[in-house]
Amino acid sequence: MDARAIITQVRRGRTPAAIDLAAFAQGLASGAVSDAQAGAFAMAVCLKGLDGAGRVALTAAMRDSGDVLGWDMTGPVIDKHSTGGVGDCVSLILAPMLAACGAYVPMISGRGLGHTGGTLDKLESIPGVCVDVTEARLRAIVADVGCAIVSANARIAPADARLYAVRDVTATVDSIDLITASILSKKLAAGLGALVLDVKVGSGAFMKTRADATALARALVDTARGAGCPTVAVLSDMSQPLAPSLGNATELAVCMEVLSGHPEAAPRLVTLALALGCEALGLAGWPEDKARAALERSLADGAAMDRFARMIAALGGPPDMDQDWRTHLPQAPVTLPVIAATAGHIAAIDGEALGLTVVALGGGRRREGDRIDAAVGLTEVLDLGTAVAPGDPLAVVQARTQAAAEAARDAVAAAITIGSAPPPAPLILDRIS
Repeated sequence: MDARAIITQVRRGRTPAAIDLAAFAQGLASGAVSDAQAGAFAMAVCLKGLDGAGRVALTAAMRDSGDVLGWDMTGPVIDKHSTGGVGDCVSLILAPMLAACGAYVPMISGRGLGHTGGTLDKLESIPGVCVDVTEARLRAIVADVGCAIVSANARIAPADARLYAVRDVTATVDSIDLITASILSKKLAAGLGALVLDVKVGSGAFMKTRADATALARALVDTARGAGCPTVAVLSDMSQPLAPSLGNATELAVCMEVLSGHPEAAPRLVTLALALGCEALGLAGWPEDKARAALERSLADGAAMDRFARMIAALGGPPDMDQDWRTHLPQAPVTLPVIAATAGHIAAIDGEALGLTVVALGGGRRREGDRIDAAVGLTEVLDLGTAVAPGDPLAVVQARTQAAAEAARDAVAAAITIGSAPPPAPLILDRIS
């Protein structure tokens, strides 16, 4: 395998043969492809793209660079994946909701990428939680609890692990081909029976326009179905944060409120979780009304919280997350409100700017290997359309130092536009199957 020749082909706008992409993926997994070559390949794909066949070939090659799981369970093996957005912590509530409905959810998830937070980073806000588990341990947790949110171990799509880390630090995140291959290589390696995808569009998403988001959703659905996995994609609005908090422990606290039977803590988050849950169970043959009723019941009667708490304990966390979760989450020592300077309504929110503010506070990575401060972030972020008067808080900064809090306050103020109330926008924009 000549990595340089493959990179040259892509750079010149030609899709390499499937056998060459398979060899490149094996080189990523084995280390035969250097970090420099991985970065050059990612940049070439980002700039020139692959055709449909090449996208399928790269996805399959990255899937087959490691183990592919198989399951023999009494219920459907299903999963959900989001393309990433600010305040998007759906997975943390949806996985236990689905488990409470009798599904099995082996959710191989990721860390923060660019301005968006990572589900695994949020889970690791809880003391003792370790998301790096063996295949045997993953199987045991899924069989016992019904869900497990874990990282891809070294034997699951190892080619993606290399390329994912490189993309985060080389500004090659927003490529349909690379996003598709990254998401689906891990998901297909998990041996799913069905998959629902949440493709974000708006200021807080990687895809800023509906046309780009639709193209990504179609690429994901076509590639997954071509690989034999029944898949549906939902386009959801990311013109504002999905939850009223951004960060790691801050978002987890919102999820715990929801799981504790308080959906009003994050109405948009719950609405999207229910919609995605209905799609997932629908792929398993459930009628929509039955699926929605079961999912809502799992929140109301504590069944979803029970599954979440058992999962946390199985991952090494405290055994009483369902009873005493507040004492287990870190809190930032400095809080600072962001104050409205004028009267009006929240007219626009630059979600990417808010996400980058959290990264600057220490809640995300600027370089591979950076340590994350789980306590920092933003809380009490107002929704679009909210009326404000001078002096009203628009959000609250959670920071490690006063200087960091003041810098974040200024960045948040610049990211939120006060003016006329915007027209209401639906949360679910489209469905692609």
